[in-house]
Amino acid sequence: MRGVDERVLAHDDRSFRGPLSAAILPGSGSDGCFVRRAFEDVLRSVGVMLVAPEPDRSAAVVRRYRTALDQALSVVTATPGARLLAGGISLGAQVAARWAAERLDADPDLPVAGLLLALPAWSGTPEDAPAAAAARATAATVRAQGLDAAVAAARAGSPPWLADELERAWGGYGPALADVLDAAASTPGPTPCSLAGLHVPVGVAALRDDPVHPLAVARGWAQLLPRAALVTSRLDVFGTDPGVLGRAAVLGWLRARG
Repeated sequence: MRGVDERVLAHDDRSFRGPLSAAILPGSGSDGCFVRRAFEDVLRSVGVMLVAPEPDRSAAVVRRYRTALDQALSVVTATPGARLLAGGISLGAQVAARWAAERLDADPDLPVAGLLLALPAWSGTPEDAPAAAAARATAATVRAQGLDAAVAAARAGSPPWLADELERAWGGYGPALADVLDAAASTPGPTPCSLAGLHVPVGVAALRDDPVHPLAVARGWAQLLPRAALVTSRLDVFGTDPGVLGRAAVLGWLRARG
């Protein structure tokens, strides 16, 4: 996705009505450090403050994500003129989309300025989605053989940059990683109906050659959402520059706004 930096900066729409912040949730087994690497620079370039909640390293990971979004919304609601962008990566994107659909259905006037959704993995029930299957398999390896064995298996079947990132992030969970991954693999994504009911602008980011987060899922979300733009990149670009994911999501949101 060459040129995304320049296009986002050229757009650089600072006419937002009041202060804008973005609460971005990590994927399963990931953390706020990776969210910052992917989103902080591009959000700063368009005048948006990033909030990157750390996950609950237990089976309560999804509940913690929803609580973090509720807390971010409470802060925004208490600040005159402020608005919130909600979003996430992989599991975080799915939780954010469901959360926004529920909150905005109950109160369409909430100060939610849009969504930044990167690498959605499934809609509705996970069933045999590649990301859910991978999470279950890794959880089983952690329980049967330990975290080191799970990291070794990831290193054998992944590009070096991805294996390094998984080793770094998974090390923060220890044996609890199994519970976290199983919780993620059983968490429903947004339904087609809930996506179709979201009328805020949404940027959807995907990698065209990512087998775990299929492009077809991201494309399906973008087609269902009334105001959305899908921006894509490639896995090798993401591997050298995680910021490409944030730039894609923000560029999609700016296009959806326009």
